[in-house]
Amino acid sequence: MKHYDLHIHTHYSKCSNLKPKTILKVSKRRGLDGIAITDHGTIQGALEVKKLNKDKNFEVIVGQEIMTDYGEIMGLYLKKPVITADLKEAVVQIKRQGGLVVIPHPVTITRSTWSFRYPVEKLKDWLDAIEGLNGREVTLIGNHLAKLKAKKNTIAIIAGSDAHFSLEIGNCQTLFEGDNLKNAIRNHQTSIYWKHPPISWFIGGWASFFSALRKRLVKQEPKQKKKLVKQQSQKKILKK
Repeated sequence: MKHYDLHIHTHYSKCSNLKPKTILKVSKRRGLDGIAITDHGTIQGALEVKKLNKDKNFEVIVGQEIMTDYGEIMGLYLKKPVITADLKEAVVQIKRQGGLVVIPHPVTITRSTWSFRYPVEKLKDWLDAIEGLNGREVTLIGNHLAKLKAKKNTIAIIAGSDAHFSLEIGNCQTLFEGDNLKNAIRNHQTSIYWKHPPISWFIGGWASFFSALRKRLVKQEPKQKKKLVKQQSQKKILKK
């Protein structure tokens, strides 16, 4: 039985501080056989983790989380980034490169803006999987409703920790037999497993907030310094 965590963010996502080396080290220490790196709007972090991995028995999947006009979707097994906010175009871009289309956290009670708003039944012929277990959906009802959506529409189910910090990696796992995750998903032969209680969501959620805030402040600091220098220069000119 293989154990994969199919939803991890690197520091290329502004709400995460995870470095590629840390992700590999922690993932292997926790007994995972594979991971998917799914940063917001970029595959740079995924490519770095994949390049660092020298273990032939450990799979690193290049993925991306894409914010569309109907909520987020996720592409797995990507070769290049998906660059569009249009849902249908994003699906086409994923499929053109042989990727899998996944709906992450389709029902988020605690983070409603991340919920998927397009009718799943109208998109199910293009979908490969639904994330029925998300480590950051602390309410049982959100994940329960996601599982019901997958079952109702006969879509494969996967799990991902949605890790932004090391303590979250491997909390939610996708299980399957054999060596080919793609085939397991396409044949609906995956199951999901929650390894740890959702306390990590609470810790990770607040950590993400402060991480994003810190990065924003660091980014603004040069602008503030430049503005201050300009103001001081203007005062000197006025004094003259």
